[in-house]
Parts: sequence; structure tokens; C-alpha cells
Amino acid sequence: MWSGEELADHREEWTRRLSSHHLAEIDAALREARRRDTTLLKLTTADFPLPTLSGELERIAEALEHGRGFVLVKGLAVGQLTKSTASAVFWGLGRYLGRPVPQNADGHVLGHVRDTGRSLADPATRGYQTRVALPFHTEGADLVALLCLQTPRTGGRTSLVSAGAVHNAVMDRRPDLAERLYRTYCFDRRQEHPPEEHPYEAAPLAVRLPGGALSMRYNRCYLESAQRFPEVPRLEPADSDLFDLIDDVAASAGFRLDVDLQVGDLLLLNTHTIMHARAEFEDHDPPELKRHLLRLWLALPQHPRAGRARHGITPRDVIRRRNAASQAETNSRRLPT
Repeated sequence: MWSGEELADHREEWTRRLSSHHLAEIDAALREARRRDTTLLKLTTADFPLPTLSGELERIAEALEHGRGFVLVKGLAVGQLTKSTASAVFWGLGRYLGRPVPQNADGHVLGHVRDTGRSLADPATRGYQTRVALPFHTEGADLVALLCLQTPRTGGRTSLVSAGAVHNAVMDRRPDLAERLYRTYCFDRRQEHPPEEHPYEAAPLAVRLPGGALSMRYNRCYLESAQRFPEVPRLEPADSDLFDLIDDVAASAGFRLDVDLQVGDLLLLNTHTIMHARAEFEDHDPPELKRHLLRLWLALPQHPRAGRARHGITPRDVIRRRNAASQAETNSRRLPT
């Protein structure tokens, strides 16, 4: 656990700057990937060799899982790259940290975080498609990677907070609400669910795992929008008190850490232990200058939080294939007429 107040003046403890040697390795890895003529989504670590940077990425992975839960990597020269080349670099680095998983029901594994003009009032819209402020929340994968390609005209600051610190503050300040952290709540799936499943997902906010590790899951927007389904248990006044307290603690100056992402910054988060937020922003007018982040959701194959592992959103085409396979198996078992 940590507090933003402690870390704000010690950026060197959670920042890694790529060296000229690391950048040369990335250039060489790009050339090797092109030589192999491998498509982006099939690119593996073998196709993107990083002889010494891979060791640094291992140390970063250790910090994500057993350290503070986040790392800011600086120095990627994305301003000198095309978007497709920057995407290849981002994907290649991400493959050293985990397995990319779908971020939406369309099966997109390389996501684009930018304002599309949509509104969260639409239940099929998700926060990354808007420019509005996003309060502290977690994501649907074990790790999240964000690469900044363009910054907005104003606003858009990213903030981080230790989920464990927020959890303990709730326990200390309102012990009468503490047990509600471990109750099961319903989260809206924002119309990205298989047709045979509920349009919401039930889960507790906090889980204690073997060894005492904490895993937090929180998104107030989805908790409240799930109330549109009549079969979902109604939130009680004490639940709103709990959400208010979580939001207030997370956003307070002593707890949160503000990070102004610059072009070329790569932010890595363990979403079990870190909650993040984003301030509202105003974009530039030219489309090529509008705020744009690339995003990966990464699953860890043997995650210590296996019972709480987050493997993204099941794509619609996978659902269709499963249904077709199930129907074919059923047909094959029919007795001949």
C-alpha cells in the first residue's frame, strides 16, 4: 500500500526511463518482426526479441504484482513513429507482460482510448469512448497498459490510488460499512454480454485471497446503472454511503497520485490493487491532434489471484462459434429417424 502524498516527490521510485540501448533494441525487434512478416495480433515475444529490455520488463512485472502495482515507463519515441508502428511496439512490449484479452464484445484486443462523442447516458457506451471525467474504478483484466500518442488541449489528467489504502481507510473511518465491501453487488455489463447470460455480473468489491492479498473491483457508474434491471437487488442507503466514502478517500489529496501523461509515456497498472481515474478534457480541433491513447488489457496465465482473475470480455464471434459448435454436437447426438 502507498499514499500519493508519499510518492509525489519520489517519481524516480515508480518511473523507468528507457535508455538509448533499449530504444535500439526496440528498433531491431521491429525489423525482425517485419522480416518474419508476422501480423500484429499474432506477434509473440519470439517475433519481437528484446535481449536486455526483456529483463527490465521482468522487473517491471515484479513491481506490478508484488510492489506498488504501477509503473510509468518514459522515453518511447512515438512522435517519430506512424500509429501502426507505435501499435506494433506497444503490442510487442505488452506480450512480455501478459496475454492480450478482448476489451469489448467486438473482440478488440488493441484498444483506442479517445472521445467518440458518445454519452454515458447510453447504456452501450463505456467511459473510454467519452471525454467526461471518470471517477476511480478498476478494469476487466489483470493488467492495463496505456500508451499516450496524443495529449488533449486541456485536462485529461490521470490519477491513481492504492486500493488497499482505500480499503483500510473505509475500515478505519466507517467500521459499520466495512462488511459491505465484501458483499456481492451487480455490475452493469453495458450490453457486452452473451445473449444467454445476465446483462450484469455479480461480484464483491473486495476479496481476501490466500496469503492475505487483497483484490478490489469497483466502478460506481456500472454499479448504479445495473439498477436499471428490475431483478437486480436494490442498493441501500448504506451502499451509497460506502460508495461516497470510497470516492472521497480515493480522490483526496493525501491518497491519490496525479500523473500527467505525456506523448510516449507508457502507464502500467495492476487492476487488482490500483484504481485509476481521469479528469474531463477538451480536445484540439484537428483530428490528428485529438487525445489518443492505445490500451491493452492483459491477463496473466498463472495469476496469484487465480480465483479473481480477469480475462476481458467474451467476443460476439466467439459466442457464435460456441453456439454453433454446441448445436452441431446436439445434432450429432440425435437418434436416426
